[in-house]
Order: sequence, then C-alpha cells, then structure tokens
Amino acid sequence: MNLFPDVHFLRPWWLLALLVLPMLAWWWRRQAQQRNPWRDLVDAHLLPHLLDRGAEQRAGVLPRWLALAATALAIIAMAGPGIGKDEQPLWQAQEPLVIALDLSSATLARDLPPTRLAQARAKLATLLRERAGGQVALVAFAGDAFTVAPLTEDAANVALFLDALDPGVMPDDGHRADRAIAWSQGLMRQAGFARGQILLLTDRADGTDIDAASKANAAGYRVSVLGLGTVQGGVFDTPEGLGQARLDASGLKRLAAGGGGAYQALSPGDADLRALGVLDPRQDAGTSVRGQKVSRWRDDGYWLLPVVLLLCLPLFRRGAAFALLLACGLWLPMVPASAQSSSSGGSLWQRADQAEHARMQDGIAAYRQKDYPRAIERFSTVGGAEGQYNLGNALAKAGRYDDAIAAYDRALALQPGMKDAAFNRNLVRVAKQLPKRPQDKGEDKDGKGGKDGQPPQASKPGQQGQAGKPQAPPAQGKGGQAGKPPQAPPQKDPQSQAQADAAQRERMQQALQKQQATQPGQQPKPDQRGKPQETAEQRERRLANEAWLQRVPDDPGALLRARFQLEQQRRRGATP
Repeated sequence: MNLFPDVHFLRPWWLLALLVLPMLAWWWRRQAQQRNPWRDLVDAHLLPHLLDRGAEQRAGVLPRWLALAATALAIIAMAGPGIGKDEQPLWQAQEPLVIALDLSSATLARDLPPTRLAQARAKLATLLRERAGGQVALVAFAGDAFTVAPLTEDAANVALFLDALDPGVMPDDGHRADRAIAWSQGLMRQAGFARGQILLLTDRADGTDIDAASKANAAGYRVSVLGLGTVQGGVFDTPEGLGQARLDASGLKRLAAGGGGAYQALSPGDADLRALGVLDPRQDAGTSVRGQKVSRWRDDGYWLLPVVLLLCLPLFRRGAAFALLLACGLWLPMVPASAQSSSSGGSLWQRADQAEHARMQDGIAAYRQKDYPRAIERFSTVGGAEGQYNLGNALAKAGRYDDAIAAYDRALALQPGMKDAAFNRNLVRVAKQLPKRPQDKGEDKDGKGGKDGQPPQASKPGQQGQAGKPQAPPAQGKGGQAGKPPQAPPQKDPQSQAQADAAQRERMQQALQKQQATQPGQQPKPDQRGKPQETAEQRERRLANEAWLQRVPDDPGALLRARFQLEQQRRRGATP
C-alpha cells in the first residue's frame, strides 16, 4: 500500500485504528468533566459561576493531546512504514522436480535401441547433469510407485541410482502411472512445496492416469510427459513369452494437457528436455529474484518508538524513578537488530537462532566444497534434528560410517518422522557391509567399495528438503553400463563353485611352475617398459585377488529390490 510516493506500509490495516482517536478524545473529555469533585458538593446551576472553566481546560488539555499524539504515532509504527528496500537471501526460489520413471517390463522393448530403459537412463543422466538448480527426486513405478531418491539439491546423488534401475527391482509388474503422480505430489507436499513439476517417463496413459494428472494440476503441481518408444512399437520378453509395446502419443498428450504441462517424445540431444522446461526451473511466482536474493520493503516503524516514549514522559506525574529509567533508555544506541550472515560468530544484535543459522550455512558451504572436516565441525555446533541429519551426511562423506549412523539416530530421536534420515542411515549401514578389495586396505578409491553421494535433504532437507540442505547416501557399488540393463548373477550350486575354484587353482599352479622354470636365484628382469617382472609370490597374490573379485556378485539393484519389497509389505500390513 502506497499512501505517499516514498512511503510503503507493510501492515496498512493498522491505519484504520486512527479513526478511533476522535472518539477516544471525546470520551476522555467527558470522563474529565464527570470526575470534577465540585459536582457532588455544589448545585449544578451554581457551578458555572463558581468554577474557572479556562483554568480547568488548560490543566487537562496538554496530557490528553500528548496521549493522543503518542497513540497515533504508535498506530503508525504498527502499520509498518518503510522508505526503502533491503535485499534478503531467498531460501528456495526454484520449484522442485520429481521424475517418475516407468519400470514395467515394457521398458525392455527394443524399438529404441538397445532398449527403452537404456535410452531413458541416458536421458535422465543428461537431465541431472544439465539442470540449473532446484531440488529433484526420483520415483519408479510399475504395479505401484516407490521412492528411489527423495528431494535433494544434489542431482549427482540421484544419478547414483540410475544403473540400478531395472524392471527386476519392482515387486510387481504393471502400469500404475496414476499412483506415480499421486506419490510424486505427496513427496513435494511433504517437503513443504506448494508448487512443483512432475516429469512422467512412460509410453501410454488411460483415463485414470489423466484424472490423476488433472487433480495434481489443480493442487499446484504441473505434470509433463516424456514419451518412451515409437508408434511402430517393439517386442520384449515376458514370463508368458514375447510382448509388444507401442507409444500412445495421443493419450500422453491428453495427460500432459490435463496436468497443465507439455508433451515431448524422447529424442537424441536435450531439445526435448528444454521444450519441457525441466532444465531451467521456474522461479516462485510473486517474487523479484536476482540470483539468490529478493528485494523486500524495510520496516522502519521502530524509529517512531523513541518519539512515543518522549511524549509519554510528561504523563507520569508520579513514579519519578520509572520516568528516569525511560529517559536513560533513550541513551542506548538506536541500532536495529539484524541477522548476521558471517560465519565467524554472532554480534551484539544477533540472536542465538541467527548465530546457529549462520553456522548451518557455513557447514553447507563447506560440504559443497568437499571440505568435510570443516563441515563436521560446523554441523556439530548446530542443535536440532536438521543439524544432526546434516552432521550424519558429512560424516558419511568422510567415511566415518559408525559416527554417521549415530548422528542419524539422534536426528530420528528428535524427529521420528524424518524419512530422509532413516533412508540415509539404511544406505550407510549397507555401505559398511559391502566387501572391499584386499589391495585397498580399507580405503575407498574411485568408487570401489563404499562411496558417498550428497544429501536431506529430505529432505535437504527437508529438509527437510528445504533448499540448501545436504544429504549423503552412499553409493550401492559398481553399476552396469548405460544401455545394458544390469542382470542379477546366476546362483551357483556348491558343486559348480568347487569345480570353478579347482580350475582356478590349476591355472595358478601352471603359472607358478612356468615362473619357476627360470634359473634358480635369478632376479626378475625388467620388461621392455623398464618395469620389473612379477615374482611368483606377486603373481600368485594378484591371481588370488582377481579370483576373489570375480566371486563378488555385481548386483546394483539388490538394495532397491529389498527396500521396495519391504515397503510393499508395510503398505499391505504384512510383516517381513
């Protein structure tokens, strides 16, 4: 509200209270006349001749006018007058994105070579790599919908799960896109987002799916569709034989129209993603965003409070000590309290919660710079469930899994419903149990063994997935290559495993005998590249390591499969 060119009132409805002041002045005047002690002692017709009206009015007019002036200034101060704007950091300026990927058996169709699933993985990798900020989550659906990765600002953390996506991880086959839309909408609502976007990757849609998209759009969540497959279709293997799947472009366009989004068929490059608007997230409506800050009107009403106190001082005819205290209070420096963003600590005007918020932001900045010791130091000084959640993420990135699990336990004790903390804690527990190569000696190198991604958010991360909240789920091991869905290794019976071990020992023995055929006591000669040849002991150790590694199953989807099955049992009310 602008009453004057340079004055803006943040709470203009308080100005309506000024209309009460004339009535208040009349009431004070009437009360003063009725409190005259001579009215009880002298007849009414004699009072005008005995009393000095001018002296009476002069004695009471000054306090009344001072009180009215102080009240008027107090009302104007409550209206929040401002004569300028300040730039404030914007906590979350971009709407989130939830990716819902179809993992039914139809995604193995080969009309998009090598398969639809391989093309979808490559497209999602491009999206996660090129998206310009904003929180993102990944949902997989077939017969039901499940969360693969909760909302997080770290798209690289979501990309860790791409190699594990396969129809084999889903408990039931099917095509329930309506449940995927509803589940994605619930993830954003739980994270505190009133608006957002859902990207559905599938090949068909029915009336139920279109109704679910329309409901999501009415609630503030747009639904866009990226079509998988071709109109000619392709075949895929099923337990009953060969199946065929075709792209229903018309149905998907109706779904996108009902969801308030757009439709694009999957194509090479990133033109389809840019047309859908998922690479450049929208800003929140109604805000003037510049970078990470927004301009807001400043509340300057507190500057009127010293004037209000000065006007009230003459009203204290008694209680000189109280008036003296008020006068001494005016000598205090009139500096408004403001939040300090410095990480070095607070100031005289910084509240405890503001200082804690500054330490939280410093820890997040250190986490993003991969300075995990400093992040652990800063998060250790932050209380609450969110601080312990972020501390667990930093500890997991530093490889301190036991301490990370303890931090997640403390976060869950403070906030039992914190799903992001429970999710990351389970991943860290799995990372602890993963076997490590003997030559690594307990260290994780190049993604071999336990490997960490970034949080929290849940959800940030709350935030939980609140913009700026890290979360660190560890990776699940070494995944399959793009374009080739990972398959679970076949289970070997004890007899075949024993035969394989015997063959391996025989090859090792032959190599050892060949090495020993050299002259006794001869030192290993360098090869043509100048490197010394392996001794018999070194070669035996290397072959043993290789044989050990070949026996470790490479199944990146095992964790997702187990988690989805447990979630399905929980939904059905069964006990594992």
